[in-house]
Amino acid sequence: MPIQENLIPLSGWRRKLYIIIYEADTRAGRIFDMALLAAILLSVMCVMLESVSSIRQQYGPLLTALDWTFTILFTIEYALRLICVHKPLRYVKSFFGVIDLLSILPLYLGLFIPESRFLADIRILRLLRMFRILKLSRHLGEAAQLRKALLASQRKITVFLVTVVLLVIVLGTLMYVIEGPEHGFTSIPISIYWAIVTLTTVGFGDITPKTPLGQALASLVMITGYGIIAVPTGIVSAEIARSTPDPVPENRSATRLCPHCFSEGHDWDAHFCKHCGGQLPRPSKGEVS
Repeated sequence: MPIQENLIPLSGWRRKLYIIIYEADTRAGRIFDMALLAAILLSVMCVMLESVSSIRQQYGPLLTALDWTFTILFTIEYALRLICVHKPLRYVKSFFGVIDLLSILPLYLGLFIPESRFLADIRILRLLRMFRILKLSRHLGEAAQLRKALLASQRKITVFLVTVVLLVIVLGTLMYVIEGPEHGFTSIPISIYWAIVTLTTVGFGDITPKTPLGQALASLVMITGYGIIAVPTGIVSAEIARSTPDPVPENRSATRLCPHCFSEGHDWDAHFCKHCGGQLPRPSKGEVS
């Protein structure tokens, strides 16, 4: 029976390149990842400094040159990531693949739409790699637990938000009737805006009731707002308390990435991916840090 192309193990220079780029448990891979994180931070800092007019006037050409340098480096890195995997299109459509692509597009788009180059700050999202590079698997597990709790409570939160919308419509209408245009409540939408600002305890103060009845209603809305804030917190907290995180085996590596399906969390002694069955490149002992 012929071996499927997507299950053929990486070999030669592609295997070495894959281990450097994707495996943070190796010495070379860790150096590459830390250098990448430093480059991301520096590139984001350059974009932020360039948005300051006084700095741009004095160091504009230098910052532009640095922006292009980092963008070209990230472009080369993105191309290398595609070269050393079996299915490049699958990586392009993955979460980190989309982030990597979006991080290099703004400067190229800036050639046609100048202001779009400042969107390069989106590359700060690439720092999410820090969780797997620094082996913060426990934090990844807690993030997954929080995501599950939010998904489990989405119906309750939806009902809560619908109730809040109905409440601010009623309160805004009442305030419009009580205060009227002469006190700044010129329309029901403006009054609803006041109800939202007051109920969420933001309190801009641009519109305030002047009559005793309006002030009494405003006091009731503010007190109600403090009670409403606790509702979504209680819903999510209950779901978190109800869920039980899966135990993480001691021999599991958070940085082992399958080159076929890009799934993580494989055991360090695993030879094949538990999701797609593809063979996992295993670095030699001298490569492991």
